[in-house]
Amino acid sequence: MSTTEIIKEIQTLPVESRWTIIEQTLRSIKEAGNQNLLQEAAESLYHDYRNDKELTAFTNLDLEGFYEAR
Repeated sequence: MSTTEIIKEIQTLPVESRWTIIEQTLRSIKEAGNQNLLQEAAESLYHDYRNDKELTAFTNLDLEGFYEAR
């Protein structure tokens, strides 16, 4: 289905349904944008985390239990 066909189909819907489509579309665009930003950030830091052992020193403790002192 082409963009023009989709728009024509949307125009036949009641206004409330059109608002729902707009809201859901904007939400999906925002989520996709956030995911891309996170992916780019992770990729930009990958080299540092692979080569700088100080950045990952505490990961050795990941499997140990955590006990809160009170």
